[in-house]
Amino acid sequence: MVIGMTDSDYGRVALRLEEYRVAHGISKNQLVAGANVQRTQLLHYLRGDVARVDLAVLARICWFLGCRLDEIMDYEPPAQNKSRE
Repeated sequence: MVIGMTDSDYGRVALRLEEYRVAHGISKNQLVAGANVQRTQLLHYLRGDVARVDLAVLARICWFLGCRLDEIMDYEPPAQNKSRE
């Protein structure tokens, strides 16, 4: 990390799972069962309330949905580009 910069200065990764789920008519119950995830864990992912994602969980979700990771997750750069030096 560059001195003087905080995590928010680097942008953020945003989960778009809820938007994808609704757009494709998939219920929460279907996703819980099909991706073999706990309901509470899924609810966190749907809200984008996950500090550290579990790659195995994301793989199961993508497998069940038949989607690519970039369809349910985006990188949002910071509003102002900070120095990378």
